[in-house]
Amino acid sequence: MQKEAMLIQLGYVPNDALVKQLQRIEENTEGYEKIQKHIMDLHDHLKVDDSYIAMSNTNDFFKIKIDAPNAEIAEEAHEKIRHFSEKYKVIINKLENKNTYYILGFSNL
Repeated sequence: MQKEAMLIQLGYVPNDALVKQLQRIEENTEGYEKIQKHIMDLHDHLKVDDSYIAMSNTNDFFKIKIDAPNAEIAEEAHEKIRHFSEKYKVIINKLENKNTYYILGFSNL
């Protein structure tokens, strides 16, 4: 998938800075080529839970942000993320006391 198309699918208006940031995220995410499609699928699945995948402003990783309006919907989003991680062997890191995860890469284990 071209970088500009991926940025648009994530809700960004492509520009040089965002394309470069996406390039750094791709290089920093272990096994990115194996999980790229699954990341975009998860993004689509999370929309119904008022959640999404975005590029982190502080780290060169994708982040998953849960902005669900209530605990029940938030739990559904967390379950989708757990399923995504287990099924596609994606290493994620949940930030303590936040509804935010980082996608770190693909696990061969």
